[in-house]
Amino acid sequence: MMIVRENLAHSELARLAGHFFEEMVKAVVDVKKEIIAVDAELHSDLESLLLKEGSKQGDLWGINLYPGQEGDGFIEFDSMINLRPSQGNRSRGVEDPRFQRAIVDIVAKKIGR
Repeated sequence: MMIVRENLAHSELARLAGHFFEEMVKAVVDVKKEIIAVDAELHSDLESLLLKEGSKQGDLWGINLYPGQEGDGFIEFDSMINLRPSQGNRSRGVEDPRFQRAIVDIVAKKIGR
């Protein structure tokens, strides 16, 4: 597991894809701090790492990254940690378009292409 505070080369993300899953890297994005935790078997492990670093639960969103895909196929908004009825998110996805856009922007800034 690691926290991406600055940048992560796309080639490094592709290498991480082999750790737990063949074509995917699980990630959790802190939309307020604009950091990304990557490379774990479970989103909840990445969530715990960020919480220990001072992130707030409501700012964390789980995603999957597919280094071999382009465009919309690169990011998948799907994680059990996203189920938060108290915040109005009633699915494993990220329902609020503002959070989706923030996540896409942060990933674009932090993950080199």
